[in-house]
Amino acid sequence: MFSTNARTLSRIEPAIRRVVIVDPNVSAVRLLTDIMKGMGAREVYSESDDERALELLRDVEPGVIFIERSGETLNGETLARRVRRSSMSCRMSPIIMVTGEATAAAIKGARDAGVHEFLKKPFTTGDLFKRVENVALKPRPWIEAVGYVGPDRRRFNSGEYTGAKKRRSDGAAGGAAEVRDQATRILISAMTQFEQDPSQATRAIRQQAETLNGLAIKAGDAKLAMVVATLQAYLATGQVTKAGLMQPVNAVVNAARAADAEPLAQAS
Repeated sequence: MFSTNARTLSRIEPAIRRVVIVDPNVSAVRLLTDIMKGMGAREVYSESDDERALELLRDVEPGVIFIERSGETLNGETLARRVRRSSMSCRMSPIIMVTGEATAAAIKGARDAGVHEFLKKPFTTGDLFKRVENVALKPRPWIEAVGYVGPDRRRFNSGEYTGAKKRRSDGAAGGAAEVRDQATRILISAMTQFEQDPSQATRAIRQQAETLNGLAIKAGDAKLAMVVATLQAYLATGQVTKAGLMQPVNAVVNAARAADAEPLAQAS
C-alpha cells in the first residue's frame, strides 16, 4: 500500500497542480489521471498524438508532462525534443516518460531527448510518486546547447536499468570550475553548429552567458564579467550573426579558461 505524509504532498502540489498526459491508451490515461488527482493535481489534461499534444501544451502550460514513448501517431522522444526546442512557457517543465519499453536503448533515447524521469509500465503508485517527488523537489541544472536541450543528463534517473552503460558518476554535481568548463564547451559547440540551427545556437549562447555572468559575479572575476557583458549587449541587439558573435564569444571563452588556469598557477 502506498502512503506518504501530508507535508511532502503539500510541497509537490504546486508542481503538479496542472498536468498533461500524452498517451493513446485510454485505460493508461485514466489510471494515471486518478493517481495524480489523488496526489493533489487539480487539472489533468490528455492527448493521444504529437500535433494535438503540442497545441494542448501551448494552451495549458503544465507543471509536469507525462509522455508515452510510442503510439500510432505518437513518437514520445520526438515530442520531447520539440517541446524542449520550442518557445512555449512549459519547455522546461519536467517530462516523465511512462512506457512498457524499458530497454537500454529506450532509456538512453529518453534521456537524450530531454526527459527528466523514466517509468516502466506497469508501475506502482509508489514508483510513480518517487518520480514525481524527484522532479518537484530535486531540480536539476538546465542544459541549453544545440545538440541537446534539457535537464543535466549526468543526473538522469532510471531505476529501471542498472546495466553496464549506467554511469557511476550519474548523480554527481560539479563545482564552479566544472560548470564554467561546460559553459565554454557549449559556447564553442554552438558556434560550430550555428548554421544548423541559428535560433537554438543563439539561445544556447545566451544561456551560457547568463551562467558565466553568475559565476563571474560570485567569484569577483571582473575580466570575465566584462567580456560576458559585451557578449550579452551584442545578443540584446537582436541582429545576431555568426560573424558578429565570433569576437565576443572568443573573448568569453579565453577569459573563462584563464579563470580556470589561475588556481593552478597559484598552486605551482
